[in-house]
Amino acid sequence: MVSRIKERFVRSVFFLTAFFAVIVVAFILLFLLRDGYSIFETVGVLNFLVGPTWAPASVVPSYGISALIIGTLLVTLGAMVFAVPLSLGCAIYISELASPRIKSVLKPATELLAGIPSVVYGFFGMIVLSTFIRTTFNIPSGQTWLAGSILLGIMALPTIISVSEDAISSVPCEYREGSLATGATRWQTISRVIVPAALSGIAAAIILGIGRAIGETMAVIMVTGNAAIIPSPIWNVLSSVRTLTGTLGIEMGDVAVGSEHYHALFGVAVVLLIITLIINISALAILSHLRDGRTTGRAKRSWLHFPTLTLVKERFLPWSRIAFLTLLAILFLAGLGWVALIVILAAAAWHYGRDRISRPHIERVAFSCVIAAALAVLAILAIILGYIIANGLPALSWEFLTQGPTDLGRSGGIFPAIVGTLYLVAGAILIALPLGVGAAVYLVEYTREGRITKLIRTGVDLLNGTPSIVFGLFGFAFLVLFLDVGISLLAGMITLALMVLPTVIRTTEESLKNIPQSLREGSLALGATQWQTIKNVVIPPAVPGIVTGAILSIGRAAGETAPIMFTAVVFSTRFLPTSLFQPVMALPYHLFILSTNVPGATTNKYGTALVLLMLVVAFYTVAILIRNHYAHKARG
Repeated sequence: MVSRIKERFVRSVFFLTAFFAVIVVAFILLFLLRDGYSIFETVGVLNFLVGPTWAPASVVPSYGISALIIGTLLVTLGAMVFAVPLSLGCAIYISELASPRIKSVLKPATELLAGIPSVVYGFFGMIVLSTFIRTTFNIPSGQTWLAGSILLGIMALPTIISVSEDAISSVPCEYREGSLATGATRWQTISRVIVPAALSGIAAAIILGIGRAIGETMAVIMVTGNAAIIPSPIWNVLSSVRTLTGTLGIEMGDVAVGSEHYHALFGVAVVLLIITLIINISALAILSHLRDGRTTGRAKRSWLHFPTLTLVKERFLPWSRIAFLTLLAILFLAGLGWVALIVILAAAAWHYGRDRISRPHIERVAFSCVIAAALAVLAILAIILGYIIANGLPALSWEFLTQGPTDLGRSGGIFPAIVGTLYLVAGAILIALPLGVGAAVYLVEYTREGRITKLIRTGVDLLNGTPSIVFGLFGFAFLVLFLDVGISLLAGMITLALMVLPTVIRTTEESLKNIPQSLREGSLALGATQWQTIKNVVIPPAVPGIVTGAILSIGRAAGETAPIMFTAVVFSTRFLPTSLFQPVMALPYHLFILSTNVPGATTNKYGTALVLLMLVVAFYTVAILIRNHYAHKARG
């Protein structure tokens, strides 16, 4: 009787931890709507959405966000034009062409790209990319739509590569074998059989990449110029723009709580959240459909039922035509008609000349392009890391690492920022780890797929896709103001914990799923209860995966700026916090302020960027090493 009550209690606790993600999503929506509703009521939903002018500080304030929405969409569109070809080429190379040794280098490299903090990307973009655009096009400022698109495209690469590579790798071997058996070359098989078969997963990857780009805050603030205007003409990629996230990051810190401007910013956050929710729900629906198809066997039908021979013989597939026409439309809209003309001529030459070119030559050219895409991704990583390291090393010294800042950060050190960052991530992981592990245990061990499970998984996925700036606004509205915690270490810890919770849940869930079912059955057959089985048999071998998830979460939390801007940090203090209710310094925010607001701090901002980068990359490297070690052990 006692053991039964204990089992029910444990199950209830795990259910609550799993349902916590759904509660958090509901609370985020509730508090954003609570503080944003009045602006919709005052201005009107339509006027707010399509109004051409955003000027909240004018004598007669104007709250139209159409320029912000268009700026967000333009920057995201440009990012996808840059990221999709590189990502798809790299994903094809990793899944179809790379040797195991090369794959073991390339996959961690793309993961390290994902681990670079957004404020470091923004710093690199502001110093290097914007300067390159300014000098190349001879314009007054390089902080443009083009700079924002290139930078967001780089930041979206890891997401699109990872999901696309999984989709391509999951195409049944029968498709490859069937195509090759009809006499198709390897490239024909990849381009006309494998990629079309994986198109749903690739589409989901692109949608997730779009969500990643739309939700970015710090990088776009630092490189887009932040002018709340619609480019004239609309395809002027050298115009400054402002995004929804950039507006929140720039203005929220200076607005009076409860003012009309304050409510308007929360209205912007509501619009941003709705856009990202739609994008993430679309991606989840596609991926869910894909998984359901594999589960029911629809995706595992024989190659004979798949139009392999037709695909091999067709000159242009429908999806190829759509992609080609879309590319031309984007180039023309962007004012790059000469590039579009070159693409048309190249396509015409290819269409009419490829029958005269041998298939081995075509394959050689195609493989060269795919390899070039993979090398470009590695080159991007090497350039960013090399630049930060080369310029940051001269700033590193014992005094820099152990002293507090002086002269607004132009001199002195960053010791309080290092300690504050460690405090924040330690508190965040202490909160997120038990909640995440408990949620994963419930999803894997205590429930089967059903409505409640789908609701919980949807909540976790939506939480994972929520922009970091939205977490910051929620933490400010709920923790700082509603609960009266104030701008403090505690508020920052909780906000970061909510942000990294989905990562802990996902990695723990995957680890638990990899434990053989026979171990559970053997333990239960010996008379152990379900909780005893989980505690003593299931969780111990899953610990490496749980640790990996915790380290990845620490790395992400350490590099985030937007969630702590309004909840936890101050720019400069020479003293360490003595209470959870005091604010702290943090490396990401310190770097952001040094880069954007403190002239003459060149040496220290490079040093701060390097220390932050080293800290985050160290966490991700440890996680990758742990994962690879246990993967080799499992294969052995």
